[in-house]
Amino acid sequence: MSVWLMGGVATKHLTRAGAALAVVGGVGGATAYAARELLQRQAAQARRAIGKPLGEQAPSADKHYKKKYGEPVDLLVLGDSIAAGLGAERAKHTLAGRLARGVARHAGRSVRLRTAAVVGSESSMLATQLASLPATYRPHVAVIVVGGNDVTHRVPVADSVRHLAEAIDDLRGRGAEVVVGTCPDLGALRPVPQPLRALGSRASRQLAAAQRVVALEHGARVVSLAHVVGPFFITNPEEMFSLDRFHPSAHGYKRTAKAMLPSVLAALGVVQHLPFGHHAPGQRGSG
Repeated sequence: MSVWLMGGVATKHLTRAGAALAVVGGVGGATAYAARELLQRQAAQARRAIGKPLGEQAPSADKHYKKKYGEPVDLLVLGDSIAAGLGAERAKHTLAGRLARGVARHAGRSVRLRTAAVVGSESSMLATQLASLPATYRPHVAVIVVGGNDVTHRVPVADSVRHLAEAIDDLRGRGAEVVVGTCPDLGALRPVPQPLRALGSRASRQLAAAQRVVALEHGARVVSLAHVVGPFFITNPEEMFSLDRFHPSAHGYKRTAKAMLPSVLAALGVVQHLPFGHHAPGQRGSG
């Protein structure tokens, strides 16, 4: 995910609040200006605190896992830096690598992993990732994790989910089952000060809710990451985050992959019952 950090999102919310105060008490203009200044300073502070100690290239986990199991599953992973695995030091510790090994272990099949995710991507870039695939490529399951950069770059929710829907339609047109991990809760980012962090949390949860609705409407399975792994990142940040305190660590990816795996296995027909935070088209679910 990017570190542009919600200044515009927060400013928009507080500008509206300032306008209301202006009507009531005549002080809204000054309040809104002060709020914008505060949030801009906080965004700059957060960018300095996070930096880019991990670079912008995640380890490549793409290979054929457990060849001896035969009957391969073609697994595709699309999205942003979390999907790409930035923050993991070894390929096998990335989200894609852990998912591939989990599928092989539980399905008893080999897995041919292809990762098209690109660090820094927004939902609008899913089309480019899909265009990079061979025209004849037909994955059995595609996993999409995207949204954090849409929030930090102030992309309208309607635009974000439209691009997500188009990607799901493309993949289902290729015959793939699709699993969407919704936008994580940016309120877990400790380097981001308050009130900026709270506003980022609200915006990310709003996007996640919209992603869930649209993904289900277009036939994808959904894993609500804020519900199934968000609490671990909030309560154990030293363990769950990597060096930059922004992207998951190897342990963070382990938790995230474990949380997403049931829906990936369900997409393959390996399991039927799904835990809290997992949603299938046509089914009601909590979380």
